Amino acid sequence: MAAVMHGALADLDRWEPGDRCSISRALDVVGTRTAILILRESYYGTTRFDGFARRVGISDAVASARLRALVDEGLLAKRPYQEPGQRTRHEYTLTPKGTALMPVVFGLMQWGDTYLQGDGGPMQLLADDTGEPLTVAVSTEQGRRVPLDEVRVTQRHP
Repeated sequence: MAAVMHGALADLDRWEPGDRCSISRALDVVGTRTAILILRESYYGTTRFDGFARRVGISDAVASARLRALVDEGLLAKRPYQEPGQRTRHEYTLTPKGTALMPVVFGLMQWGDTYLQGDGGPMQLLADDTGEPLTVAVSTEQGRRVPLDEVRVTQRHP
C-alpha cells in the first residue's frame, strides 16, 4: 500500500525530492532520538533541565546541546526561574511550533505499541473528557479519516 502519486510525481524516475523535501528538513530539526524524547517529556510536563536529562537518560552535555537546538529552532522556549536561595536557572516550555509536533510523536508511540510491543505498550492515549481511546490518523480538515491507499500526493506549485 502506498500513497497515490499524482501528475508529474507519478513517474518516480522523472523527479527528485531535492533539498526542498519537507520530511528531510523536519528530520534536520528533530531527527535524533534525544530530540524526540525531549519533546515527549515536554508533552508529559517536564520543564526543567535535570528532569529532561534524567528522564531521557542522557548526559548533561547532550541535554544541553539538544535543548539549545530545540530552543534555536523555536520548538521550546527558555524561561528563567529561581528557587529561594538558589541561582537563576531556566525551564523549557513548548511553543506552538513544538506543540504542533505532538501528533507525530504520538504517531511514533502508536506505531511502536502496534509493532514493537507484545502487549500494546505501557501507556495509552485517551480523550480526557470521555476516556475514549485515541489514534493518530490521516484525516481531512473536516475530520474525515482517509485510508492511506487513498492519499494523493501532488505538487503544490507545478
